[in-house]
Amino acid sequence: MARNSTSPEQQSVRVLKVGERVRHILSELLARGEAHDNVLTAHAISVTEVRMTPDLRNATAYVKPLLGEDETVVIKALRTNTAFFQREVAQRLGLKFAPRLKFKPDESFDEADRIERLLADPKVARDLSDDDADSQG
Repeated sequence: MARNSTSPEQQSVRVLKVGERVRHILSELLARGEAHDNVLTAHAISVTEVRMTPDLRNATAYVKPLLGEDETVVIKALRTNTAFFQREVAQRLGLKFAPRLKFKPDESFDEADRIERLLADPKVARDLSDDDADSQG
């Protein structure tokens, strides 16, 4: 019996590709308002990333409502409609197993904003400009 002879690199590329396909499917479903949920149709929701487990059985979708408004309400609505999204993803992906979906808020924008504020701090800006002067001189 032949074993699956894929390298770890090929396996991780497959995981990334499936994650990206799931992201596109979820984005399309949300953009078209196919979930038939008033909260979800009232908000523009961005699916920023989908992380798959290596066995492709679990997917974590990171989402952000436009301007970050009503994030907790949107996440709750997504979690309420998880069965619908799982069914649609399974149907459109055509994998042997449908990935189990989890929805989480995307906090990368908040983290980027925090880092931006830190870099804009006068003390940090002064230190950064000193480093630039040292490297040029």
